[in-house]
Amino acid sequence: MCGRFVLAGTPEAVASAFGLSKVDDFPPRYNIAPSQPIAIIRQNQASGRRELCLQRWGLIPSWAKDATIGSKLINARSETAAEKPSFRTALKYRRCLIPATGFYEWQAIKGKGKQPFFFSMMGNSLFAFAGLWESWHDIETCTILTTAANSLLQPIHDRMPVILPAEAYDQWLDPTVQDTKQVAQLLQPFPDESMQAFPVSTRVNSVKVDDASCMEPLPAS
Repeated sequence: MCGRFVLAGTPEAVASAFGLSKVDDFPPRYNIAPSQPIAIIRQNQASGRRELCLQRWGLIPSWAKDATIGSKLINARSETAAEKPSFRTALKYRRCLIPATGFYEWQAIKGKGKQPFFFSMMGNSLFAFAGLWESWHDIETCTILTTAANSLLQPIHDRMPVILPAEAYDQWLDPTVQDTKQVAQLLQPFPDESMQAFPVSTRVNSVKVDDASCMEPLPAS
């Protein structure tokens, strides 16, 4: 799963990495949590251009009776998204990129609680999760797709967010591509050799803590 992540790139870096003509100024975020507004990138069907906007993390299907369901839909399993009423229409018509610098996952340690780990690309470059978005009344919301963990994550958790390679962005965002079997082929575990991981402070456990120390490695014992 993916329950917390980081977007520490500058607006200029995000624009360059994702082919955006303009990105409004925004502060770095080091402990992004569900229900908060997050940046997503989608393709405008009329202009054909990519655009960045803010949406609430936790997808609310268009048919939902109330917004509370969003807290349960922060992630969508890629293997079943095409079949689930909550996600299948969005997978066909409303796909997005969710830019990130890294994400957190927790390892259960017997007798010691849970140890948070930070995962990122080698070199800490920007990357994108595969996401879906929906409109509910006047609210736009999104979810992050997940897949089986690669070998780097397996000791920590059996699931990981889907990280798309840059060469897949065009196909993933293209609203004219509506074959869910075709786009499902993009939803694979990211190669572990391109990633790094290390333990970080349990300060990240609190959503109130949002500074660069959240993603700093713990000192070697």
